[in-house]
Amino acid sequence: MRAISQNEFGGPEVLHEIDIPRPEPAPTEVLVRVVSAGINPVDAKTRAGGGMAGVLGQPPFVLDWDVSGVVEEVGFGVHTLKPGDEVYGMPWFPRQAGGFSEYVTAPSRHFALNPSTVDFDAAAAVPLAGLTAWQILHDAVHIKTGQRVLIHAAAGGVGHFAVQFAKVAGAHVTGTASAAKHDWLRDIGADQVIDYRSTRFEDVAGDQDIVVDLIGGENALRSIQVTKPGGIVVAVPGGVSADLAAAAEKRGVSAIPFLVEPDGHALTEIAALIDAGKVQVEVEQVFLFSEIAAAHQRQESGRAQGKLVVRVAP
Repeated sequence: MRAISQNEFGGPEVLHEIDIPRPEPAPTEVLVRVVSAGINPVDAKTRAGGGMAGVLGQPPFVLDWDVSGVVEEVGFGVHTLKPGDEVYGMPWFPRQAGGFSEYVTAPSRHFALNPSTVDFDAAAAVPLAGLTAWQILHDAVHIKTGQRVLIHAAAGGVGHFAVQFAKVAGAHVTGTASAAKHDWLRDIGADQVIDYRSTRFEDVAGDQDIVVDLIGGENALRSIQVTKPGGIVVAVPGGVSADLAAAAEKRGVSAIPFLVEPDGHALTEIAALIDAGKVQVEVEQVFLFSEIAAAHQRQESGRAQGKLVVRVAP
């Protein structure tokens, strides 16, 4: 089967197509023929030697964890899926899943049936970003109706799902994004949008119950200032540094790190929201398999609206 691999860490130019054996599903696993694969910041970071490189080890390896496709075979003990089912998932994260391949195998419960109202491209855009937003809000901070939530990088992959999930949960949602994306963010549920290029969010977004920081570094430290005592700052990209922990303790705020995990049950709940029209999936661009380097370049620009997807099937 075709796959995208790399022999060294580096820029998008290290990515190249290879032929490798098609995997076979072990007991409780499914073999999925990948139609589309979503791209996330962790892919570009890992390719360059950061991200999950510490988990994957030295190249060569095959990146990507966001897939949507069709179940080809099922292993012994699989009861939830059958051949022909259209599925999406985030298999094996943070271990190697090899989403940039024509086939992947993983435990059946790492997948769920695709939302019925979207195509494979849109479905592939959901798992990692959608599960990150869902698990932060529902599992890590236990969002409640009426809370005030600030989401940084609200127009990105995780951000645009977090805006919608928080709104569905009954929260007041504030997002930071460039001005060109404000109308769209309001359309999908943001109550307040801040242009981070012209306005310091500390000046206009105080007294937050929850801050979802998808930027890291100094931005996480600044977020402590707008979180009310007893509130929570979720530091996603860089985790909780000593400085962040000290600032949070001084203000009486909890600062917590976060890492997403496979969750087929949550994907089923997310699919139901998509099919009910309560959550939109934003796909900025779909790239061909041969355009993987260009897809990584766009991802690294940090300016994509929503998600980027690679079409794996010919």
